[in-house]
Amino acid sequence: MTSTHVLISLLGDIALLLWGIRLVSTGVHVAFGPSLRELLATGLNRPLKALVGGAVVTAALQSSTATAMMVASFSASGLVALVPAMAVMLGANIGTALIVQALSFDIALVFPLLLLAGYVLQRRHAMRTKEIGRICLGLGTILLSLELLSETVTPLGSIPAVREVIGLIVQDRLLALLIAGLFTWAAHSSAGAVLFIMSLAQTGVLGPETVVAMVLGANLGSSINPLLEGDRGDPAALRVPVANFLNRLVGCVIAMLLLDPITDGFEWLGYSPERIAPNFHLAFNLVMAALSIGFLPVIGQLLERALPAAVKEPADAPRYLDPSEISVPSLALVNASREALRMADVAQFMLKGSKEVFQTGDVTRLGEIRKTDDTIDSLYRALRQYLASVSQHDLTEGEVQRLQEVLDFAVNMEHVGDIVETNLLTIAARCSENRLLLSDEAMINVQELHEKLIDHLTLAISVLMNGDIGAARRLVAEKEQFRQVERLANEHQLQQVLSGNSDERALGSLYLDVVRELKRIGSHIATTVYPLLERSGDLRQSRLN
Repeated sequence: MTSTHVLISLLGDIALLLWGIRLVSTGVHVAFGPSLRELLATGLNRPLKALVGGAVVTAALQSSTATAMMVASFSASGLVALVPAMAVMLGANIGTALIVQALSFDIALVFPLLLLAGYVLQRRHAMRTKEIGRICLGLGTILLSLELLSETVTPLGSIPAVREVIGLIVQDRLLALLIAGLFTWAAHSSAGAVLFIMSLAQTGVLGPETVVAMVLGANLGSSINPLLEGDRGDPAALRVPVANFLNRLVGCVIAMLLLDPITDGFEWLGYSPERIAPNFHLAFNLVMAALSIGFLPVIGQLLERALPAAVKEPADAPRYLDPSEISVPSLALVNASREALRMADVAQFMLKGSKEVFQTGDVTRLGEIRKTDDTIDSLYRALRQYLASVSQHDLTEGEVQRLQEVLDFAVNMEHVGDIVETNLLTIAARCSENRLLLSDEAMINVQELHEKLIDHLTLAISVLMNGDIGAARRLVAEKEQFRQVERLANEHQLQQVLSGNSDERALGSLYLDVVRELKRIGSHIATTVYPLLERSGDLRQSRLN
């Protein structure tokens, strides 16, 4: 086997390993993500409990980066206090180490069974069953990639160029740490990096000191991604990633200073370099968690001072309703139009959030989406008062017409927000609480109807701002699609009633309720363009069609 062949095979094996980890992570996210997010958001009020929870969630997701992004978001929004959030990250680091431990043992006979089970389960219709199949396929792929890696790295020691590069790494411990850190950052997976280090150590080309240094680099590299991908607009969102990075950095500095005693200890215990990699990875994270957890309150106070939360204006405060321009109706109506567009933006956010909740079952988002309905209500009240003040001045016929258009648009946006908040989200919460999953066909229709409504909002905005008659005609014409979907949902519900299956009947009723609420939203959006169609003579024609 040529050196080129070996290196290409090595890159392919690494890619297969990372892809397997990605499959498992995606499968867990879809099948169990809402429950895991709910655990992080609501069940971790004490540091020790948060640490254990972080380890469990990360072991399931197979990604400390995913855990870090979720908990940073929860902490910035106030759902989770900073100290428990930092404790979650200590547990997340332990969780990744537990993954490596589980995958580091020789269980080669298991991966064919996992691949077979994954293939069979993926062919099932139930969404959660299919995702469990994806998880099995991912685990089987990981184990297969480790087998291939073991076969590929064996000849590396005989390649002069590779031997020369490895010689440089072995001689410079800091270089070994940096290379492992860069690899982990690029791969977005400390578990994958440590497993690769273990495979290299298995060939005998890496000594114990180099293995320890590279494992430290993997730990440091895994803390960089959440730091770079955090919300730059709010310093508070960076507190958890910064705390995790500093924890990794301090731990790496201390461990590098104690590198010789650490490696001597593992050798004294009789561990080979390939076993040092997963065992030191776990020991490092356990020790850092034990040393750090007592200092979290002090660290939290320092981070709150160093990274204060961004000062934001209240989301429900009007931005464009300038009182000084009420006496100039033409300017005031422009301001009112801009504020009405803000209401449409909030309504669009609510529709996107509703779509996501139905797709993922993530009930932790319900509170956030429901708050935005308060924003729509507040903006509507302010806009209505503003337009009432404008109407007290002398208006031209065109200005009266424009005032009525803007007010009608705002009224309908307020109704859209109410339907999403009061009805759609209530149905979504009921589905999640009762563990009810719509059929794949029904879920596809719900997602498509949401997308159609978001598109209709864009058309309505175009009509409000530009008087786009083509957009108005298209919006009203496409409204008929909702009537067709509702008719089919009614027929499907009747078939389920006649079948006598109570579970299917309950799901059919829920689906019909969702379709009817989405149709109501579509009607309110379409209503905003009726004045333009009435003036153009198209309204009666549209209704006849």
